[in-house]
Amino acid sequence: MSEDLYHAQLVALARAADGAGRLDAPALFGEADNPLCGDRVRMTLRLDGDRIAALAHETRGCLLCEAAAAAIARHAAGARPRDLLALGAGLRQWLNGDRPLPEPGWAELAAFAPVKSVRGRHDCVLLPFDALRTALASR
Repeated sequence: MSEDLYHAQLVALARAADGAGRLDAPALFGEADNPLCGDRVRMTLRLDGDRIAALAHETRGCLLCEAAAAAIARHAAGARPRDLLALGAGLRQWLNGDRPLPEPGWAELAAFAPVKSVRGRHDCVLLPFDALRTALASR
């Protein structure tokens, strides 16, 4: 595995662990896991109308998974669920080389550029988005 894959910006994002932990009395809950590598993400959130009021995650996974969960948490409060779902779909397409980076306002996403060439690690980045999608589908 290339050391470039785990560059300083991704390490810092994962170590910041934005949103790590649990919400008290979450309204929505979703979980996703990758049985091939053991990564698991649990997302809990509360909505306020058509916006996310609060989001927390419990992530047991590799640095890429932790960094992606932290990136979501940094931007979740105040976001519309449909926008985050679209971002996850766009990120999947970007990693596959099918489109440009989906949200230039999320500088953290560009940090995942080295992952594009390592197809086996795409799921690590996308797993937190899958957990978010599962949580939002539970409403």
